[in-house]
Amino acid sequence: MLYYPTMSKHIEKLKKQLLEIAEVVNSFKSEAVQVRIIDRLLDAIAENDKGEPEGPETFVKKARRSKNSEDDDHTSHGRKKPGATKILNQLLATDYFNSRHSISAIADYCKENYDSDFKTSELSGILLKLAKENKLKRERSNDNNRFEYVRA
Repeated sequence: MLYYPTMSKHIEKLKKQLLEIAEVVNSFKSEAVQVRIIDRLLDAIAENDKGEPEGPETFVKKARRSKNSEDDDHTSHGRKKPGATKILNQLLATDYFNSRHSISAIADYCKENYDSDFKTSELSGILLKLAKENKLKRERSNDNNRFEYVRA
């Protein structure tokens, strides 16, 4: 068996770092949260291996930076995109709901006009809440038996 002293040192250092973070990660009850934390740490380690100096402070900085710069929820200006509730409330302030719209039509409109790609499942609960608050009416379509939303 070949012995690589630098690799062994690297593995030992990695083991030590994993033991240090294990207690923190395991303190979270949600397995999904634990997986997300580990995923971010591994991403930071991978970026670190691309040429930045090693040290625990690097991992912390990288984790913070990746948390603050997720591309999914931010525009190019670094500001967070508005959520579905905010956009639907903005639509209520316009004349959009003066005519009936299906959930998929609302999602398409949000994608085209607000650059927000919502799933219909993200919108359905909010639309139901707006209907219960009598801001919208929720009516079945005669054509396809699906719900459509119009101003109350």
